[in-house]
Amino acid sequence: MPRFQTTRRRFVQGSLASAAAVALPGLALAQAYPSKPIRLICPWPAGGSTDAVMRSMAESAGKALGGQVVIDNKPGASGMLGPNELVNAKPDGYTLSQLTIGVLRMPHMLKTQFDPMKDFTYIACLTGYTFGLVVQASSPIKSVKDLVDFAKANPDKFAYGSTGNGTTPHLAVEEFASKAAIKLTHVPFKGSSDGLQALLGGHIMAHSDATGWAPQVEAGSLRLLATYGSKRTKRWPNVPTLTELGYDTVSDSPFGIGAPKDMDPALTARLHDAFKKTLEDPAVLAMLDKYDQSVIYMNTADYTKFARDNYAKEKALIERLGLAAKPA
Repeated sequence: MPRFQTTRRRFVQGSLASAAAVALPGLALAQAYPSKPIRLICPWPAGGSTDAVMRSMAESAGKALGGQVVIDNKPGASGMLGPNELVNAKPDGYTLSQLTIGVLRMPHMLKTQFDPMKDFTYIACLTGYTFGLVVQASSPIKSVKDLVDFAKANPDKFAYGSTGNGTTPHLAVEEFASKAAIKLTHVPFKGSSDGLQALLGGHIMAHSDATGWAPQVEAGSLRLLATYGSKRTKRWPNVPTLTELGYDTVSDSPFGIGAPKDMDPALTARLHDAFKKTLEDPAVLAMLDKYDQSVIYMNTADYTKFARDNYAKEKALIERLGLAAKPA
């Protein structure tokens, strides 16, 4: 064999070996993973609807991964404490967090510890919330019209709660109030359970939230005035949407699972596949159905694109409502 052919063959073989050596660490990491429990941060209190849904997903994803996914509740800061922890965590797949639409909105309202365009790996979008406004069953406010009439006669006297400043339950009501030309008083809470306790205790007049209020509505202790989707819910077909009442307020809020930036692609794929599989688990689907959450699946590439597109849309919403951060 001519010498130049032998040299070329050795060069090609060496190049292939080098490429394999580069690929092997990521592949080996994904194959050995997980070797210890995975922490999935739920940035809301234990006992709420998000906590229940995420616990069912964690159990299901753990089975798919052949390990254990443990929920760590970090309530407060409008759901931002989980995303905050991703900033300084290692991209080794052992620290994950729920990412709500708030991570794309909050940086436009105030200074945050993270840049949503640089600091996260968007693994997969999984589901989304149904939101609504509830009052006590004994309240004289029996409809959205009653609320508007009361608020016009009593500016700033109608106090409502939400799951925090800048969350979708907060901004949906603010957009409705703007279009109804009324002024309401907002009371932020850490999550669903404490907001509902405040409502049932008479400390606020209404609560805007995802369907953690469903059991009380079903039991007759709370009244659902309106939902915020583009159409009426299957579960409460007699309850109108804010849009059909003339206030053109539609709030859909997909959420998914995120990890620190610079995650190894093989590890990202492993986690994506595990969480995607949870959407085929009857136990998870039953929990989603219980809280009126639909499957809203996006793979890693689509979820990343969704984040980039909606970061700009959220900026426009915040500016329209006059809630943008003031220049320092």
